[in-house]
Amino acid sequence: MNLKEMKQQFANYYGEHQEQVYSFQAPGRVNLIGEHIDYNGGYVLPAALEFGTTLLVRRRKDSLISFKSHHYEYTSVLPLEEVAQGKIDQWIDYPSGVIHELEQLGVKLTCGYDLMYFGEIPNGAGLSSSASIEVVTAYALSQMEKATIDKVEIAKLSQRAENKYVGVNSGIMDQFASANGAKDHAILLMCGTLEYKLVPFEAGDYKLVIGNTNKRRGLVDSKYNERRSECDEALRRIHTLMPELKHLAGLTPEQFEQVKGTLQDDILEKRAQHVVQENARVLSSVDALSQGELQRFGQYMNASHDSLRDLYEVSCRELDVMVEEARRIEGTLGSRMTGAGFGGCTVSLVHKDSVEQFVDQVGTAYQERTELQGEFYVCSVGQGVSELKEEN
Repeated sequence: MNLKEMKQQFANYYGEHQEQVYSFQAPGRVNLIGEHIDYNGGYVLPAALEFGTTLLVRRRKDSLISFKSHHYEYTSVLPLEEVAQGKIDQWIDYPSGVIHELEQLGVKLTCGYDLMYFGEIPNGAGLSSSASIEVVTAYALSQMEKATIDKVEIAKLSQRAENKYVGVNSGIMDQFASANGAKDHAILLMCGTLEYKLVPFEAGDYKLVIGNTNKRRGLVDSKYNERRSECDEALRRIHTLMPELKHLAGLTPEQFEQVKGTLQDDILEKRAQHVVQENARVLSSVDALSQGELQRFGQYMNASHDSLRDLYEVSCRELDVMVEEARRIEGTLGSRMTGAGFGGCTVSLVHKDSVEQFVDQVGTAYQERTELQGEFYVCSVGQGVSELKEEN
């Protein structure tokens, strides 16, 4: 659906009005490499996608906030003072939490607004649909109120909305990539400090193909907590030799070889080995991308998945099957799971001439082997949150 069609739907629902309708878009994100190391003090390498959540906004003459989504049936019209009065377990919790966080920063809405959201991100796929809703709301309303809030702060307040109001203990990566992404660039991000830099992602004849396994991710929360606990214990044991070490990812691979004997537990050793080596792969990936060496970057993607499967054990049969089939395609440079694991998505780097074959053959083989139907999204690296000035 293009912007003109969205504006027509807005007019059909809210009615024609002399007040201007403004349009904003925040992308979803894919993590190219660097999985399960953000909470271990490591770097991640996400990138904004070309699709996400578009928000159409119009000022009202009263103090009511009207929430409407093209994707969800639930709608709501609330007085400003009643917005963010309590979680109701509906999609409007995300924008409501953002409005609350804006108020905490001193950005109080001076009028009511008609809001209509158009989402292009499949729910539960691990591409950050919730983060894009939060970020586009925060950016749009701050722009409408002429408040000066930079995009790093947009990401931080959006994360607070999800953590404190919605009650999901997410990290900062999703919101940060959605707010601060840049076209044809990945973001090297240290989640703990928000130190970041843009890394050129000049894919040339290659496309990102995101494969949604459509496998429900039922184990994510329990296994996530389990992995964090294992990493904390590994760090505690290594402290006996290196008391100054703050995070597992602070170890180089060479240092890990020197201290791994203190772990005295095969599981802890595997978890720590993944963290240390994955962090090193992220930094090596930045070097490969900076040199335009896509083939080397693809090798790091493959190694990342194998480590997540064998050492960190957060993959699943469906993810492994999709990756295996992706790697059979001659034009695939690399393929890996992306996100928390146990379902969700894969990301592959595929030559443009092989994309049609990839979608057909991987999709067919995946369905034959898993009895699930995968979905594929072909995209390039897009822009972070922005106002849409032109109809497309």
